[in-house]
Amino acid sequence: MKMTEMKGKGPAIWPLMFPDANGSHQSPVNVETCNVTSDDTLKNAPLTWKYEPDCCLSVTNTGHGWRVDVNGSDSELKGGPLTHTYKLEQFHCHWGSDNCEGSEHTVDGKAYAGELHLVHWNSDKYGSCKEALCKPDGLAVLGILFEVGPDDHPEIEKIVSLIPNIMFRDQKEEITSPIDPAKFLPDIPCYWTYPGSLTTPPCLESVTWILFKNPIKVSENQLNAFRSLRTGHPDSEAAKMLLQNYRPTLPLGNRILRECGSM
Repeated sequence: MKMTEMKGKGPAIWPLMFPDANGSHQSPVNVETCNVTSDDTLKNAPLTWKYEPDCCLSVTNTGHGWRVDVNGSDSELKGGPLTHTYKLEQFHCHWGSDNCEGSEHTVDGKAYAGELHLVHWNSDKYGSCKEALCKPDGLAVLGILFEVGPDDHPEIEKIVSLIPNIMFRDQKEEITSPIDPAKFLPDIPCYWTYPGSLTTPPCLESVTWILFKNPIKVSENQLNAFRSLRTGHPDSEAAKMLLQNYRPTLPLGNRILRECGSM
């Protein structure tokens, strides 16, 4: 059975085909703010990033969401919990059927309307994202929570404008107008961090998660555009609306969830 077919059957069945999904360092998790560990050492080497606005190459309907692939050769993420430099590989989004759900991580049990993930790989130690994928220090993902506001988010709107061209699975559209990943990030870089996993198969436990505390605002119209994507190919019975694509939270277990800065 193909991985994409397994994804369609939902997270509960993933461990049957992907052993890592049964691991003790799975993501996402619920952030219990009363139990996080404040770590001043994270401020000693501030988290920094650099992205080129013209790095975004294309957007694809994967059948379980949209994904923007980038040329991250000139990108750079370092500092904070990271002891190496990481390059941007792609970014994608998770959402729910209404504005009360959609984020993968939750905060004190509260879900947000969506969550954006910027996926980076360790370019100091590995030669490609594929090589880094299965290494414990291979990936770093920035998580940005969505709140619904009255206005469109300008940078998100650039992706929304391409949705009609990627309505069905495997459809792909080149990006001709620059999209700046830095404009997705909150102005105040306060965050939580912990060791975790990919939130989709194969659920490899190779991710340093950096989840920003401050959400960004998107409009309901923008989320509705994401929900209008189809899970299958044209004229396929599987071409249903993609109303939700998030994995439920998993136990934190004995991992330490550290925080940097206050909101």
